[in-house]
Amino acid sequence: MLFQNRTTAGQALADRLLAYANRSDVLVLGLPRGGVPVAFEVAQALHAPLDVFLVRKLGVPGQEELAMGAIASGSIKVLNYDIIETLHLSEAEIDRVTARQQQELERRERLYRQNRPFPQLRDRTVILVDDGLATGATMRAAVKAIQLQQPAAIVVAVPVASPETQQELATQVDEIVCVETPTPFYSVGSWYAEFPQTSDTQVCELLQQAGTVASNVS
Repeated sequence: MLFQNRTTAGQALADRLLAYANRSDVLVLGLPRGGVPVAFEVAQALHAPLDVFLVRKLGVPGQEELAMGAIASGSIKVLNYDIIETLHLSEAEIDRVTARQQQELERRERLYRQNRPFPQLRDRTVILVDDGLATGATMRAAVKAIQLQQPAAIVVAVPVASPETQQELATQVDEIVCVETPTPFYSVGSWYAEFPQTSDTQVCELLQQAGTVASNVS
């Protein structure tokens, strides 16, 4: 195991990002839900504001952990055509999964934001944080959506990543920071001793602790 949990992983990641500390242009965005505990540690260490960016993986029917794509805030959809073609997935199957995940994305948007406006990203340095990268589908969707808002720079930061995904994403952003890129990779959870699901309540509590306005979850 490389990391005990998401908290220690976030602390290790923050050590690699200290060049961004104490800068007024930096904003840390965590990908809910698992990326938020990691992003919280990064934001605390850098003395930077924390917010969330909503992305949903489009899991293959019956193999939901395998991403055939992802959607993000702003009506962004990214598809993994290699997986779609290999598994002979139909357009109808993709549409059904997309509709279901769009509902969940909108539910989380309402819960985490509570009508709070999304921060302005234009001319800012955005650090996008998740707990790891396997296929990278969700992160690619997030990057594509954020590029539309014309930030000064996009930095992808994760504790652990597949070497292939790390290399691919490096060509799409200004910088990618990974603590570890093990081979063979297996899965993100393989590199954590503790890797439980992060709850909505935990996300909202971390946003509150960071000073981001978010209401309690009953």
